[in-house]
Amino acid sequence: MKLLIAALLSFGLSSARAETPERAGIATMGGKPVVLLGNAVNVGDVAPDFSAVDAQWAPTRLSDLKGKVVILSSVPSLDTKVCSIQTRRFDKEAAALGKDIRIVTLSEDLPFAAKRFCKDAKIGSMLVLSDTVDREYGLKYGLLIKGRSLLARAVLVVDKQGKVAYEEIVSEMAHEPDYAKALAAAKAAAAAP
Repeated sequence: MKLLIAALLSFGLSSARAETPERAGIATMGGKPVVLLGNAVNVGDVAPDFSAVDAQWAPTRLSDLKGKVVILSSVPSLDTKVCSIQTRRFDKEAAALGKDIRIVTLSEDLPFAAKRFCKDAKIGSMLVLSDTVDREYGLKYGLLIKGRSLLARAVLVVDKQGKVAYEEIVSEMAHEPDYAKALAAAKAAAAAP
């Protein structure tokens, strides 16, 4: 009986995974192609709402920031060199952007690891969230790396009306995003009526 239940559960899980859209040819990690899981999001689309958890495991939704311009910065892992650089850079920028623009960094790091990173790096001007509980962000934005349980390096800007105003999926995970373009898109969205 246990074998039958295990088989049915396995079939159900593999069927659910089979239905998840996959995209290849968008990014590499260490020069090797990766497959991204989830639905693609494009400029002009309504940004899907999602929930991720903060350092205390409390859920935070994108809709909690409604009416603000939001920069969504996803990184594979806060404890790697480029991810640390990206997170520190956006935290520094966040301090100067004003109250109408919020920056959120997302990773699959566990909340207590993110909390330790933020304390050590003195991150305090932006939200740092973990997508590890439900992986809603990764799957709703098509940024979950298949077989790795990591998010692709990407930056999206969501305008005050909740639409995607800018998107960059970094083609090689070892490279930094184009900060200037993302920040310019965020400032333009904040200045728009």
